[in-house]
Amino acid sequence: MAVHFELEEFLARISKACQALRHRQLDGLLLFAPESHYYLTGYDTFGFAMFQCMVVTADGEVHLYTRLPDLRQAQQTSILEDRQIHIWGEKEGADPFVGLWGLIDSLGLKGKLLGIEKKTVGLTAFNYEQLLAAKDSATSLVESSDLVSMIRRIKSKKEIEYHRKAAKLSDDALDAALSSTCAGAFEGDILADMQGAVFRGGGSYAGNEFIIGSGEGALLCRYQSGPRTLDKQDQITLEWSGAYHRYQAAMMRTLIVGSANTAQRKMHAAAVEALEACELAIKPNHPMGEVFDAHARVFDSHGLNHARMQACGYGMGAIFNPIWVDFPMFYEGNPLLMDVGNVFFLHMILMDSDAGLGMCWGHSVLVTDSGVERLSRSSLDIVEL
Repeated sequence: MAVHFELEEFLARISKACQALRHRQLDGLLLFAPESHYYLTGYDTFGFAMFQCMVVTADGEVHLYTRLPDLRQAQQTSILEDRQIHIWGEKEGADPFVGLWGLIDSLGLKGKLLGIEKKTVGLTAFNYEQLLAAKDSATSLVESSDLVSMIRRIKSKKEIEYHRKAAKLSDDALDAALSSTCAGAFEGDILADMQGAVFRGGGSYAGNEFIIGSGEGALLCRYQSGPRTLDKQDQITLEWSGAYHRYQAAMMRTLIVGSANTAQRKMHAAAVEALEACELAIKPNHPMGEVFDAHARVFDSHGLNHARMQACGYGMGAIFNPIWVDFPMFYEGNPLLMDVGNVFFLHMILMDSDAGLGMCWGHSVLVTDSGVERLSRSSLDIVEL
């Protein structure tokens, strides 16, 4: 079986979720986020693109309602027994939503108060409307998207080990990129070498596409199709993450092909200063907004307010497509307190459209009792290739 944690750890996670349910006076929880499914049971699939749901009762019962292609997926990747896996039929006229409510009723939850995860790609607006249409009027739903996600923020010893392995894979991918990047290099080859380094190191696909952009594309924060060949003098921005058992540790770099000009050197110095200031601002029991303030203060002091972003990072975890972002983000005024065992990605992004220059620097960190531990081994020096 491809289950990456001991049974006792899963049972402890389920117990915490049940305690949170009882604290909120909820009788059960409808889970649609693939991260929640994976966290509580190990269930690992992209089948969330179709309709499926995990039901957790306040007394600890866990059941999965899914399609036939995911039967063996659940059997092989999760701690669920066959009695806990329920398959909905697919034929003309079949209604999986009615079937789900039938399962919920069989668990003694009819007419009860249930939490529901809605802040997830695992539940489309269409499916939510269909779910409501099939619901018994006596059963109430309460938005509870944060219930499991808040538990997931504090990583166990084993989860931290996986994040460390992911960070090593991220460093290996950067090493591969540095070996491949030069004047005349093809972006497709650079990406292939980076992703290959992750796969050869025992890793897997990240939560979203590796981001690459050169020339004017170095000012983009998203992947776009259509790889290009690097010029003799160029800039290339990379954002990527190693992934180990779905746990990730993102990184970001802007590499200079040729020689860096004065503006690029100043931007790089500011980005590194901001990154180190953010690391110093990460402290247990301090609000996430303080980290953003450190980022903004440095960039603004360098006259780069016009080029910085409105956020400077976010949580890392075991995340599924379409993005590896584990909310919430570091943004102005965020009151959420940081905890020992949190893992964050810090990204110092400068995109100066007037100058046509990008400079982005970032890596992942672990919150410890004494502050922060940098998970990356890679240098922060400017890179000219």
